[in-house]
Amino acid sequence: MPDEAMEHNLENEPILFFEGRTLKPIGLFDKVVIKLIEWVTIFSSLALTIVIVVAAFRRYIVRGDLYGYEEWVKLLAFWLYFMGGAYGAYNDTHVSADLIDAYMPEGRPRQIMIFIRQLITSLMSIAFTCFGYYFFLYGLLGPLPKEVLSVGWNGVDLTFKFIDFMTIRAIARTTVWQIPLWTSYLAIFLGLILMTIFFTRRCIHTGISIIKGFGGREK
Repeated sequence: MPDEAMEHNLENEPILFFEGRTLKPIGLFDKVVIKLIEWVTIFSSLALTIVIVVAAFRRYIVRGDLYGYEEWVKLLAFWLYFMGGAYGAYNDTHVSADLIDAYMPEGRPRQIMIFIRQLITSLMSIAFTCFGYYFFLYGLLGPLPKEVLSVGWNGVDLTFKFIDFMTIRAIARTTVWQIPLWTSYLAIFLGLILMTIFFTRRCIHTGISIIKGFGGREK
């Protein structure tokens, strides 16, 4: 009986651009992006494991040191975490303690509460994406002089009036391997962009379902 009820709920669940409940991408955008995310996460996981194992072997077996390995660990971890976050947003598998699913019965009020939750998530994701953009720009261009920035909300509006490349300082790099920091910050920015797209898309579809009078469950 529980399995039959679950199957009934899953059949009524609308998921935009997805095929059935497997969340198999069927659009070109989804196919390309998800495949890239999968390859990046697989490579990052393997490379991260290899670096940590080699570092532990050299430290505890050979009694040596893999100088500056932490810089590669941080770089790979950034790409693994944020691409994994984007994949979780795509599948809607982020860890959450959702009281709506636990206590509210099926129906329009529940759909509205889910929409509000998804709307808040989308707005927060958009805000963090904006901060991620300037974080990435800082790593790419280096610390920017004051005159490049305009003054606005809370005294700091990071909207660039102009960029004089002659006044930009050296690009920030790691100490040992001289890895440009923007390579790590790009993972943050790109991951937040993808999370915003998937969160917002799901929120829009939930809103459309409510307007059409759909009574199923949107997770």
